[in-house]
Amino acid sequence: MWLVIAMAAALVLGLATTAFLAATGAFRATRPASTQGARCSAPPSAARVVDVTVDDMGRMMRGPGGPTPTGGRPGWHGMGMMRLVANPSTVSAGKVTLRVANRGALTHEVVVLPLPAGQVSGERAVGSNGKVDETGSLGEASRTCGAGSGDGIAPSATGWSTVTLQPGRYELVCNLPGHYAAGMYTELDVRR
Repeated sequence: MWLVIAMAAALVLGLATTAFLAATGAFRATRPASTQGARCSAPPSAARVVDVTVDDMGRMMRGPGGPTPTGGRPGWHGMGMMRLVANPSTVSAGKVTLRVANRGALTHEVVVLPLPAGQVSGERAVGSNGKVDETGSLGEASRTCGAGSGDGIAPSATGWSTVTLQPGRYELVCNLPGHYAAGMYTELDVRR
């Protein structure tokens, strides 16, 4: 009996999450026509490099596993619809270049936010616009085939940003509407 109730609750939660993401536009491809099919790579950097991969369920649905995206792989959060993974997840303080590779079917971005003491990634409040507050942002990679901010990184493309980070904990997030709630966040630890 409890199994049936749990399965029904999971189904309702999944449908509600999908409806929320559809309402906020999370499933719309927003790349400009001029960047369709863009393939590029970040230039070499003299700074420490963190390779960030952003991905979404769109690409996974076409894979051999059907519509089930992850099977519990590390880096997938929430309902497993989207993910953001940083490698390495710990770097030394100073200049850090984030090289963001979009492996998904949707446009994405990466914003660097300080992570308050006692808070873990994924706990930020999501506003009615489907986004988290970017107050205190230290930079972002959201330009297809370029550095800094823009209109998002198109599928199969790369964007990058170099930021100066002090020792501490940071959260890397995709802050396009609905993407954070769908699991696009990870922690980056910066050591002395």
